[in-house]
Formats: sequence, structure tokens, C-alpha cells
Amino acid sequence: MRRWMQIGMFLAALSAASVASADIIDVNGVKRSYSVQLPAKRLVPLVVVLHGKTQRGADMIARTAWPQVAKREGFAVAFPDGLNHAWADARTKAGPALRGPPDGTDDIAFIAKLVEKLVANGTADPKHIYVAGISNGGAMAMTLLCARADLFAAGASVIMNLTEEAAVTCHPSRPLPILLMNGTADPLVPYAGGRGSSYFAADGFWSTEETLAFWRKLNGCEIDDVGVTDQPDKAPADQSTVTRIYSRCPKGHDVVLYRINGGGHRMPGFAPDARFPRVATSLLGPRNGDIDGAETIWSFFSQFP
Repeated sequence: MRRWMQIGMFLAALSAASVASADIIDVNGVKRSYSVQLPAKRLVPLVVVLHGKTQRGADMIARTAWPQVAKREGFAVAFPDGLNHAWADARTKAGPALRGPPDGTDDIAFIAKLVEKLVANGTADPKHIYVAGISNGGAMAMTLLCARADLFAAGASVIMNLTEEAAVTCHPSRPLPILLMNGTADPLVPYAGGRGSSYFAADGFWSTEETLAFWRKLNGCEIDDVGVTDQPDKAPADQSTVTRIYSRCPKGHDVVLYRINGGGHRMPGFAPDARFPRVATSLLGPRNGDIDGAETIWSFFSQFP
């Protein structure tokens, strides 16, 4: 019983962040909400940040460095909300205990309409649109790169691997740079593939190596690792380290993996990512503090118009 109380407290904490003022888009008769942080300038890069399951866009505002990075670098950042706190990515099996969005939800249309709105009103530069997601949001980010490559300049997926179901439906109109960031001790999306050790884990995940090889092949890259660089261990107490693995790809088709050695189902970062850190660690594993996920992803995105 105590374990289930901890789970309940943790899931409630994930949804407890205060919501910034949100706007609404009508998508096929369904009202969809999002928050957006805009710089003073117009015609700027736009990053669409997709939350994980059980979360909202507000959690990405409160629990990641995306708002601070966007303010400093002068780009716009949008935080859309998934229905039922989830995204309708290319998978149909997403875990036994946490329901997904309603049947018929079209999140590809939602994100495309959000991007098109911010381009049409002069906020976003159509040549600098990026998408990044964590967990279920990472799966949705890959789904968007597969289905609407025409909208984006690059993408990033954190703590997520492909499944056979997602891979066979992936036919992007053009290759796009992609960054992957996965932990080797993830109890929900196992680095080695299959089913995680958590009760909430789904089955059928490819390994990170298989996912990496898929994107390398799709982008015309060499399949083998070209360079492996261990990042400085700036936070020895976090029980994890970071290794950057990159590929030899045609120009502008880059595929990069940040392997979080000993990292759990959490995006690396310097600020707290949960109201109850000990509960988060017990349920999701250790969180790396050597790099910041948002900083690292933006550094990657900013190379690709």
C-alpha cells in the first residue's frame, strides 16, 4: 500500500506545476491547449516541447530549463498539452496502467496546426522549426519526424526507443537531424529493449542501438559509431555519467546519441525535475546532472536551419 501511495504522490506532483496562460486551437472540432513563450523579436526559431505521459506542458515549463534557454537565446518555445496527459504517437500499446488519449485523437494535426499558426502570425521562422519530446513525448517527436518532416529542421527524443509498430510506419519525406538521449538504467524504456522492470512499462521496445541504427540508415549515415566521447563527470554524486556517440552522415543528416550511463527515465538537468526527488528516484531511477537536456538539445538544433 505504501508503494502505491508513493506512486500516487509522484504522479500528482508531475501534474502540480502552475500553468502559464494558454491559448486554444480547434483541431477537427476538438479544443486543444498550449502555452507559448515568445521573445521580443519576430521571425525567430521555434522549439515545440512535448511532455511525457501523466504530464502537461506546464510541467515542461516548471521542471526543465527550456524557458531559461529560450529567453537567453531568443527563440520561441511552445508547450502543447496532450489529451488525458498523453500523446497519440505511432504506438497503439503504451503501457498497462496509464490510459492514453481518446480514440481518434490526431496529435500530428494538432502540432502541425500549432506550428502553422505561429508561422502565419510572423512569430516563427519556417526554416527553423524544431521538436523535442520526453518519454511519450519523445515517441511523439519521432512520429512527427516520420509523418511531417516538411515542417521541421531537426528533432530530439529523450528516454524513448522505437517499436516495430512505430518503425514500419516511418516514411519521412526527407532525412532530418535527430538527437537521442537514453539512460542505461531506465526501468520504463529499457536501453537493451524489450519490457522494462516497472509495472507501468510497455513491451516491445527496440534497443537504443537498434533505434540509433534505424535513424542512421534512414539518414544515409554509416551504421557503425564514428566517435565516442565521454563527457566530464561534473556531478559525481548522481550515480551516472554521459557518453556522446556520433555518426558519419551526409551534411545536415546528423544522428547523435547521448548515452546516460546509469541514468533512469529522466531528462538530465541541473534544476529539480520533481517535487519529491526521492520518490522520483525510486520509481524512475537516477537523474544525471553532468549535462542539461534542454541546453544540449538546443546546442544541437541551432546547427540546422
